[in-house]
Amino acid sequence: METPNDPSSVTEAPATSLSPSASAWRAWIQEMGPRLLLFARQQTRSSEDAEDILQDALVKLVGKLESGEFSGGQEAWMPYLYTTLRRLAIDLGRKDDRRRRREDVVTIDDERAAMEGFHPWFDGDSSDGETRDLIEAGLKELPEKFSEVIVMKIWGERTFAQIGEALEISPNTAASRYRYGLEALQKKLGSARRKGDLSI
Repeated sequence: METPNDPSSVTEAPATSLSPSASAWRAWIQEMGPRLLLFARQQTRSSEDAEDILQDALVKLVGKLESGEFSGGQEAWMPYLYTTLRRLAIDLGRKDDRRRRREDVVTIDDERAAMEGFHPWFDGDSSDGETRDLIEAGLKELPEKFSEVIVMKIWGERTFAQIGEALEISPNTAASRYRYGLEALQKKLGSARRKGDLSI
């Protein structure tokens, strides 16, 4: 899975005594970047928007670390970035909606944009292509409140407490959304299997 335009090359390591070295920062970005990008893609309308808000969120984190405004250690970076990505995506969505209203754009070609900017959510070596496509399509069809929790839990490896903090919901609500989302996804996959679209 690709990281967004190699953010480690754009965002320098924070230059404070409490922050990591440049190599440690790059390693952290390399490990966590794909998870954050996946979450950003769930929140935005295109891969390009996802990459933009991820870079903005990383710049905000670095700014807070450099100024000493960030409270918490490295373990607090991911919750901060999830929350920031969500807010940036909301702001970007509102801005885009206002622009579209001004321009009287009635048709949004989401399918074409998704195909042009498509990046697989799963590594090709670790998943059968047919299954991968069906799971990804199923996730996109789920209500966002379910799919974002599934993505954060499985691919982001977050606890329900961390997910709750990032989404501003209780850990119990996060767990319920995860459970209901997985049930809905299993039904979709079961339906595909019965129709013969899924050979597992």
